[in-house]
Amino acid sequence: MIERLLKTDLAKKRWKRFKARKSAFYSLVAFIVMIIMTITAPMIANSKPLYLSYQGKSFFPIFLNHHPKEFGITDAFVVDYKNLDLSKDGGFAIWPIIRWNPLEANASVDSYPSPPTSENLMGTDESGRDVFSRILYGFKYSISYAFLVWFLSLVIGIGFGGVMGYFGGKVDMVGQRFVEVFSTIPTFFLLLILISIFTPNMILLVTISSVFGWVPISYYIRGEFLKNRKREFVEAAKSMGAKNRTIIFKHILPNSLVPVITFAPFVISSNVISLSMLDYLGFGLPVPTPSWGELLAQAQKHFTIAWWLAVYPAGALFTTLTLLNLVGEGVRDAMDPNMN
Repeated sequence: MIERLLKTDLAKKRWKRFKARKSAFYSLVAFIVMIIMTITAPMIANSKPLYLSYQGKSFFPIFLNHHPKEFGITDAFVVDYKNLDLSKDGGFAIWPIIRWNPLEANASVDSYPSPPTSENLMGTDESGRDVFSRILYGFKYSISYAFLVWFLSLVIGIGFGGVMGYFGGKVDMVGQRFVEVFSTIPTFFLLLILISIFTPNMILLVTISSVFGWVPISYYIRGEFLKNRKREFVEAAKSMGAKNRTIIFKHILPNSLVPVITFAPFVISSNVISLSMLDYLGFGLPVPTPSWGELLAQAQKHFTIAWWLAVYPAGALFTTLTLLNLVGEGVRDAMDPNMN
């Protein structure tokens, strides 16, 4: 009970330190808002109305798929809600803020890519798709990739580093040789080779990145386990007959996570950059998945006529990385045992 209270007090103290750093706290708030926006992206940017009243009936196209026959359409397989005649019986529609989904082209503009207008706030890309919508939806893929790679790398790194640090001796020696071999592999180039062989998708990208992303985490975990396995609370647990599994997961691991938690925001931001680089080079998510890197690749092709393809995706990437780095600095200060 006392140990739990101490941990609770320590967590409260660390949270207080984090909140005291205003730049980190407000960056975290802004980052959470961005995540909420990308999760709810279909309600913000979509070519379907949130609510539709047609001939006295209510429809929710954004949540449900409605057959064209329900609207008297017999010559199409998909309902074009933008051109649906709502003048009869007082029909009306409640639209999202942006009336474009990330895969829909604007056929009304003269050429692609087209500059920002009231219809397309950030312009269109080379296929006529709304840039704002693709940036909004693209953030979901970027942050999902970044968090999944970080989490899986954390699990693998804790597994290898924890075993080496806890048992030491020959286990540590053999494990370190294995880790050294992995650390010498040119990860990014190997990633490009593997992706060029297999058809890239989110699962494949996350898996390959995680397989080679756990090595730095294992170093920190190994060092913490080597230090903590000789601490008094571990010796006391052993003297009371606690099993290795209990000692590792209940006593050593919770006291060994400070380094990996401290570096987590920086690792996540580097993963965001990695996916953008892969998409930029054409080895990332398959077309036509919304992607910041793919927009930047288009910007390079049309840099003389389409400045918006460079400014807005680059601004989104810069904002995300800045927020994560500011959060990381706050976490680092909160976890510092030397700060009051």
